Amino acid sequence: MARKPRKKSLSGIYHVMLRGINKQTIFEDKNDRYRFMQTLAYVKKKSGLLLYGYCLMDNHVHLLIEEREESISKAIQRLSSSYVLWYNRKYDRTGHLFQGRFRSETIESVRSFLKVLRYIHQNPVQAGLASDAITSKWTSMQEYLGKPSLVDTEVAVQLFALDREKAIRLFIEFMLLQHEDEFMNNTGKKVLEDAEVMNFLTEIGISNISHLQKMGKSERDAVIRELKALKGITIRQLSRITGIPKSVIARVK
Repeated sequence: MARKPRKKSLSGIYHVMLRGINKQTIFEDKNDRYRFMQTLAYVKKKSGLLLYGYCLMDNHVHLLIEEREESISKAIQRLSSSYVLWYNRKYDRTGHLFQGRFRSETIESVRSFLKVLRYIHQNPVQAGLASDAITSKWTSMQEYLGKPSLVDTEVAVQLFALDREKAIRLFIEFMLLQHEDEFMNNTGKKVLEDAEVMNFLTEIGISNISHLQKMGKSERDAVIRELKALKGITIRQLSRITGIPKSVIARVK
């Protein structure tokens, strides 16, 4: 069966995600991340693309990019093949590292552009790895806060105000706002409704949320593990329903 053509962005801007095959780790240490960023810088120059945001997680990468001289498909293929070649040599392995075709969604409005950028910057926060977007490591937020070397920061900043100092302040405020946005969620997978989660809790004997919150740590964590095993549920959703911090839920394995 022929692959479905990738949707073309009218603006040229895409939110891209590269995920490790079978969700495996693609960055074993900080040197791997440095190498990926070096490769991204090379591809950015070679392909003439603009980079507005990024986030490197252990097993996946988010990018907010605009294609210019070269198509997004060619640019990401160049990025992934170069990194995989280096990674396989370093770890004496063969075969694929990334899972199939990279995923992408088109960005056609200022509103979507800013919401996706915030989503990318808050990825480590949602995973319980950072307390806020400012302290998150390995995201483009650090370039927005300091002197940019790779990221084209002016496009996003100038959307907030003409005065740069005011624009930066408003940009940071927006990036720190809590949200319920979900992206890359158009795969046809079922997303659980809150009512379905509550019904599940009732079925396992949790009649109300206060009951769960009053449990001992081991008993509570056992319930969280059951909830996290459900298909179509997110850590953000669990935190909202149970009142348990996202960082606590993320640590329960």
